[in-house]
Amino acid sequence: MKVFVIDIARCNGCYCCQIACKDEHAGNDWSPYAMPQPETGQFWLKLNEYVKGTVPAVRMHYQPVLCPHCDDAPCMKACTVEGAIYKRDDGLVIIDPEKCSGCKDCVGACPWHVIYFNEELNIAQKCTGCAHLLDNGWEVPRCVDACPTECFRFGEEDELQELIRQGEPACSETTAMPRLYYVNLPKKFIAGTVYDPVAREVITGATCRLTDDGSGETRTAATDGFGDFRFEGLDESNFTLTIEKGDKAKTVAPISTEKDVNLGELPLM
Repeated sequence: MKVFVIDIARCNGCYCCQIACKDEHAGNDWSPYAMPQPETGQFWLKLNEYVKGTVPAVRMHYQPVLCPHCDDAPCMKACTVEGAIYKRDDGLVIIDPEKCSGCKDCVGACPWHVIYFNEELNIAQKCTGCAHLLDNGWEVPRCVDACPTECFRFGEEDELQELIRQGEPACSETTAMPRLYYVNLPKKFIAGTVYDPVAREVITGATCRLTDDGSGETRTAATDGFGDFRFEGLDESNFTLTIEKGDKAKTVAPISTEKDVNLGELPLM
């Protein structure tokens, strides 16, 4: 059974995967796998950009999004036409363009919003995993072949187990069992700058302790030469931050990591 594994840390936002997908499917009829993708309005593979935090504490990453070809696909359950959406022996989920009735039930059922509706053809469409290429000798889909940083991996699940163990499924909050895994998905961070409001200069070497209010786990960091500190790889929780330098101390709480947090300039008095 085939799987996709995408290493977010390797993706540089070049858009080669998105362009290759468009080049392969827009205006090209690959029936019975898929009819032509419209030139505009559909991205069977879409590269999303995410900006985390605020200036000057900013992180950015790119995330390719495509059909995860679920083992227990919600689109297949929603479809009322027998055989219109089917799973191949290699795990790829295909919408048969000849059998699709245009009811749009699968579009609304997809939790990843990766099924599009072609108004002109009156059919639902999505990523096919380039099944037409795989059946004609290609080892990987166009998006994987086009990636210059090799952030995409595609192959047999057994052969990619080491990478899969390092990552997480496209969505762990469903029972759909997606066959798309992301490695190095960024977690939340808390950052800030500590300064002395009297001396009007940053404070270096201040001890910063961050405690997870839920688990009680504590992390420690020190402000650098610019007075900055940063705690990376945080789960979503509420935290308490304590900053100390000499006889000066400051506590900031609660800090929610529902989003990445830049606390900005923190006076220590």
